[in-house]
Amino acid sequence: MRILHLSDTHIERTDAPNRNGVDATDSLRLMLAELRHLRDVDAVVVTGDIADEGDVEAYTVVRELVGEFARPLGAAVFYTTGNHDERQAFGKVLGSGHDRPDAVLETEAAERAAVSTVDGYRFVTLDSLVPGKVYGRIGAAQLDWLRAVLRTPAERGTVLAFHHPPISIGLSVTQQVFGLLDPGELAAAIRGSDVRVLLTGHFHLQLFGMLESIPVWVTPGVVNRIDLTTEHGTERAVRGASASLVELGGPTSPMFHTFHARDPRAHETLYRLDEEQTRAVVEKHAPR
Repeated sequence: MRILHLSDTHIERTDAPNRNGVDATDSLRLMLAELRHLRDVDAVVVTGDIADEGDVEAYTVVRELVGEFARPLGAAVFYTTGNHDERQAFGKVLGSGHDRPDAVLETEAAERAAVSTVDGYRFVTLDSLVPGKVYGRIGAAQLDWLRAVLRTPAERGTVLAFHHPPISIGLSVTQQVFGLLDPGELAAAIRGSDVRVLLTGHFHLQLFGMLESIPVWVTPGVVNRIDLTTEHGTERAVRGASASLVELGGPTSPMFHTFHARDPRAHETLYRLDEEQTRAVVEKHAPR
């Protein structure tokens, strides 16, 4: 099983550059063009922040560009929500996030989770969006549904995908407060299950860790990357589109590889938050 993992496309309603001077649609086009020689891709997973402001037009752009890439490969495509997404617009264009799901959950809060099967692997997407917040949460209704889904093992195991990572690294102040809240609850739900890997995004950088002895992969963003070589307590975003290839099923599985688009302006600073600005962001958006 070979999975192309994309995240954080942040597509705007128009092709105009965003507030950081990046044309997000061009970043996605460039990344997919750079990946045109990939073969044997079975699935494409896009883990949220698809639209920057939740516009229907943005979801349509991503569906068309990713679909155009995936169709010649015969690859299934799966989408999840992120904190920048809007559930109603997401659903209008992308439905459950699965083309032909085996099952779909829609909670009273309009959270949407779904499951599909590809070549014996079960793909489960969850909705970690908390409207109006940067951090994420997977609620009790989704966790109960997930436990029920996982009660019956899949033929070759389960791939679990959502936006907010349940892990963080001490180099980033914002990661420590803006990831998935209560990761222990998710850990309890997947304990002893056939989940082979958790695929997430949100942090705009590549990161690997474990939850309940299950590999967690954070893929860097398509629209830009976060550079952690700055002073502690600060944050810098740089130009450059990235994506990941995840390989399951081999003797050394899972395997992860990161692609970086050949952008002549890659690594240019898009914005930098000093310690005071970073602290203000945390104070404004941190969970209470």
